[in-house]
Amino acid sequence: MACRITELVLDCRDPDRLAEFWCAVLGYEVIGHEPDGLELGPPGGRFGDGSVTLILAQTDNPRRGKLPLHLDVSPAGTDQQTELARLTALGARPADVGQTGEESWVVLQDPEGNEFCLLRKDVGTD
Repeated sequence: MACRITELVLDCRDPDRLAEFWCAVLGYEVIGHEPDGLELGPPGGRFGDGSVTLILAQTDNPRRGKLPLHLDVSPAGTDQQTELARLTALGARPADVGQTGEESWVVLQDPEGNEFCLLRKDVGTD
């Protein structure tokens, strides 16, 4: 037997606001409501069905600064530049974590400042 990752938890001040952003980025929807946050997952999905869900946990003091773990997203059915324009229109903004400019990925922040990377490879669509 082995464990598998079932959910990632992101502390935030405003789960509803971030849910709009991350649902649009990932094609997810809100699949669960908790007293202190929301669970996002693929449409029709539910906890433990094989898809990793994203928990937006409300806190008054979300941790800021470089975290030891961050999300990487990849374009699905488009190229990196087109996806970058879409993510920026949704509210993502560039983040400087000391990149050289030679990286194949783009470092961004969500509307609350959580860093994530947009990778180059198109992973297609389901």
